[in-house]
Amino acid sequence: MGLLDSLKAKLAPAKDKVSDLAKEHGGKVEHGLEKAARVVDEKTKGKYSDKIESGTGKAKDAIERLAHKDGDTPPSPPPASPPPAA
Repeated sequence: MGLLDSLKAKLAPAKDKVSDLAKEHGGKVEHGLEKAARVVDEKTKGKYSDKIESGTGKAKDAIERLAHKDGDTPPSPPPASPPPAA
């Protein structure tokens, strides 16, 4: 058994626990992310709004993936954004 296999075996119970917590409290976590994003955006006076929005979206997607990892139907991926205008 390699090092990675050993680590995966040791982390499996923690991953299951995180998944259960994401299922149970996902809404609260997403609400907290939105609130934190709003505060940071206000403190930076909108200078990093696009980066804050992107990071918040990625964090929400990660929580949804964790909540649906037990074989539930995962949410559909977001639509592809159009290429930037040149």
